[in-house]
Amino acid sequence: MANGCLLSYLKSHGKELQPYQLLEICCDICEAMAFLESHQFIHRDLAARNCLVDSDLTVKVSDFGMARYVLDDLYVSSLGAKFPVKWSAPEVFHYTKFSSKSDVWAFGILMWEVFTLGKQPYELYDNIQVIEKVSQGYRLYRPQLASETIYQLMYSCWHEVCTLVRMNWSSYLK
Repeated sequence: MANGCLLSYLKSHGKELQPYQLLEICCDICEAMAFLESHQFIHRDLAARNCLVDSDLTVKVSDFGMARYVLDDLYVSSLGAKFPVKWSAPEVFHYTKFSSKSDVWAFGILMWEVFTLGKQPYELYDNIQVIEKVSQGYRLYRPQLASETIYQLMYSCWHEVCTLVRMNWSSYLK
């Protein structure tokens, strides 16, 4: 892809982008994830570092090394398996349970990365502290470039109870 990794692109060219373009980036990713979900795949490593930017600023999801095909929208990883804690939902770091809903959580973190132009989520905390903070209800702050409406959408990805409150991908596209 012409512009490479989304994370690098945000850091080097993000200040040139308008908020509506940042939202379009998120929409491209959401559409890709809805497609994966419709074909019973979970990504398990959705983050800005794993997306690519084309010459027309279209963004594609990449790095499917951790992706899994699932029949019942649930994949339980073996104990001791490594996963990206700062992008992981509570059910992942407590029970190693991955689903399209844990991908939705990661999408909220990715949206935060986009609207902060590539900042590291939970930059002041190590992985153990992130697990503790998130388990206690702590969530990332509203990025300056994100409107309150965008932040509410982002925040809706981070509901503790994934099955009842976190929306599926097609709901985010509406």
